[in-house]
Amino acid sequence: MMAPIDKTEYQTHVSLAGGRIRCLRCTAQSSRTKKQCGKPAMNSSATQKCTHHGGRSTGPRTAEGKQRLLNAHLLHGEQTKTARAEYSKDSAKISMLEDCLRVLGMDIKRRQGRKAAGYRAVRTMEGMTEFVRGLR
Repeated sequence: MMAPIDKTEYQTHVSLAGGRIRCLRCTAQSSRTKKQCGKPAMNSSATQKCTHHGGRSTGPRTAEGKQRLLNAHLLHGEQTKTARAEYSKDSAKISMLEDCLRVLGMDIKRRQGRKAAGYRAVRTMEGMTEFVRGLR
């Protein structure tokens, strides 16, 4: 079992040349050892990173490059933004279907957690028929 991360060990500066040079330290952290990178950060880096961890990167500059990044970018290594939006819509529909079952008097176990974006509570028969018509 790994020890918990101690944020007091985080250092903002690193000393070089026998302590004669003091500069900002890279803020990157190892996912395996949970230790901070020991290299100095680049002066031009807005995110305080070294050259190894993306200090020189400025990201896409052109509209075409930004669109290519949006199309290819994965969140959490699995889903694109559009896939997450579709999942959110479907999750809202499932919550609304649970509401419909409750209106009909069925005793069901409800899903816990916050409701997805687009969720509207269904509490009456009229609301239920309106929701079902909207599914078509």
